[in-house]
Amino acid sequence: MQRETTIALVGNPNTGKSTLFNALTGLKQKIANYPGVTVEKKVGYATIGGKQFRIVDLPGTYSLNPKQIDERITYQVLAGKYEHEPEPDLVIVMADASNLDRNLYLVSQIMDLGIPVIVVLSMVDVAEERGIEINADKISKGFGVPVLPMVTKNEKEVQKLRDYLSSHTLNASKPLQWNPGESLRKAINIIIEEWIKPHTGLPERTWTVEALRFIGDDQAINLIPEIEKQHQLRQIVQKARKILDDAGKNYAAEEVLKRYDYIEKCTAGSVVKSGEDKATLSDKIDEYVTHKVFGPVIFGLVLLLMFQSIFSWAEPFMDLIDLLFIEMGSWVAANLPPGILNDLLVEGVIAGLGGVVIFLPQITFLFFFISVLEGTGYMARAAFVMDGFMTRIGLHGRSVVPLMSGFACAIPGIMAARTIENWSDRIITIMVLPFMACSARLPVYALMIAAFIPSTTFLGIFTLQGITFFGLYIFGIVMAILAAFVMKQFIKTDQPSPFIMELPSYKMPKWSGVFQNVFDRGKVFVTEAGKIILGISIVLWFLASFPKTDQPETLATDNITTENVETRSSEDEQVAASLKLQQSYAGQFGQFIEPVIEPLGFDWKIGIGLITSFAAREVMVGTLNTIYSVQDQDDAVSLQKKLQRDVDSNGEPIYSVWTALSLMVFFALAMQCMSTIAIVKRETNSWKWPAVMFIYMTSLAYICSFLVYQVGTNFS
Repeated sequence: MQRETTIALVGNPNTGKSTLFNALTGLKQKIANYPGVTVEKKVGYATIGGKQFRIVDLPGTYSLNPKQIDERITYQVLAGKYEHEPEPDLVIVMADASNLDRNLYLVSQIMDLGIPVIVVLSMVDVAEERGIEINADKISKGFGVPVLPMVTKNEKEVQKLRDYLSSHTLNASKPLQWNPGESLRKAINIIIEEWIKPHTGLPERTWTVEALRFIGDDQAINLIPEIEKQHQLRQIVQKARKILDDAGKNYAAEEVLKRYDYIEKCTAGSVVKSGEDKATLSDKIDEYVTHKVFGPVIFGLVLLLMFQSIFSWAEPFMDLIDLLFIEMGSWVAANLPPGILNDLLVEGVIAGLGGVVIFLPQITFLFFFISVLEGTGYMARAAFVMDGFMTRIGLHGRSVVPLMSGFACAIPGIMAARTIENWSDRIITIMVLPFMACSARLPVYALMIAAFIPSTTFLGIFTLQGITFFGLYIFGIVMAILAAFVMKQFIKTDQPSPFIMELPSYKMPKWSGVFQNVFDRGKVFVTEAGKIILGISIVLWFLASFPKTDQPETLATDNITTENVETRSSEDEQVAASLKLQQSYAGQFGQFIEPVIEPLGFDWKIGIGLITSFAAREVMVGTLNTIYSVQDQDDAVSLQKKLQRDVDSNGEPIYSVWTALSLMVFFALAMQCMSTIAIVKRETNSWKWPAVMFIYMTSLAYICSFLVYQVGTNFS
């Protein structure tokens, strides 16, 4: 059986790597995270000329001296150091033809690894627009590797790459063709002989690159976990650097200078720039899009359009999905014999699946817009425009879109955080994003504000109820900013993450790639997060359904007449359901935790709501509605009225304005959403971060609710 060939797709960020990956693999893709980290792993398969190829799209990197965890994974895979990924048989390096020298620097490093290399010159159309003419054959001859110019959106040009892969057998390049010079060679040999050979099991082909990393960058040394070995390596590196010092060379710059000399020699006469530098269409658009004033305004309008689509355009589709699952549940309930299996399927499995799939329209709209913005090149500008403000609060420019998405739903926002390359910025964005007031909180806010906040008017147009509603949104934003600032003090990377991003030229996105990306994201959400959500739904169903209790006889017989038998039957069913919930494990737990939540102004009924709303925040309203049917069976009275007239054994109102404010603050801050927990688990590849999120958000919610209620009731 013929062994499949593994191809690693490598390149600087924004060079069209993902577009080529989609073109080569089509629907034969698998998206996951690398084990233990939040870095996305994309693997696809292709049959080309009868040969089987496994293609790995590695995270973008500018060099093999990794600063971030994404770049480190790319280096480890290429060097054969990463245990979860086999060594590649071939590397395709995407090089931006409009910025060739910097891209060829990475090519020269990968050639040193002793792996066959093909260079794909992308964005040749952009280069031509800028008056740059490139002779790929001359560059190929200079480097000694195949160089294929290509517009990756053009299927015919992608086919040239397929033809090349099917008809050529490639050999590895000879390392160090860039001639490091005598002193640097001696320094390299010292590191190899005294450290790499005796202390590492690295393949010989990687020794030179590994030695150069130690010579040029202290961070590579700091990654050695054992302090004693780190100290030993540092002494060896100092000895190697002294050779360069004695020769009058700068150890940090010598490799860079030699490589660029080599690149200049290989590309001599291959790159011709005609005429003076002239402003391209992208340059002219950027005069407005990245302008200090116009830039944020344009960004705000773009976000407004996104939210409109996520919040409003998705709603009809969500209603349709909701209706489909309701009908499905009704059909199953009507056609299966009554019993535990019926209840499990209807209230657990179907309801749980519906709770997952209903978010799919929002996910689809969000990633459609994100894919279009990335494909056109605008996303890089948005991050550039907002980076100043976001940096001041401890986040990254790319955090803006995920955080704004959180107003619609935290789930697509957390998934959108994948666009943030830096690990610490990404994890902090994920951890504070649930503070943004999502749509699921609205029913709770609306109920409490309508019931307990006076509709006092200010300035003729504003009401206290409206100001309270607005204040809850601002409160969420402020808490997210404060949480991000605090987390930045604890979650740090080895190196600070300055905002360095090349602004790609504007271009029309490849629509097949856009829809492919939307499909992939939706599939990942439904299949991965869905499994977790479904499991938790079944557990919650069990807690809310057991132990089984008999219906009290009095409910079925008291005061029943011929005239009221139908009404009484409906009321008794409602009362029986409420008693069942009260006596269930979830109900018992609500009563058990009542002493704990009492300082917040909550009773056991709210306690049950806090538990059931973990399935979805808006379930809180439905839970209270069911529970209050026991005490007040007047269907003509709204839940709002029932809450207002509820009294304790002393005849005192259970709810006050401070109870309502305390409950709303709790909902604004607490992690009351299992779907969010599930997607954080999915995105971080660990239960650690969901656990931290649940603990710190719920603790913060408790403290703030306690202060609101106690200070309010004692000093008002």
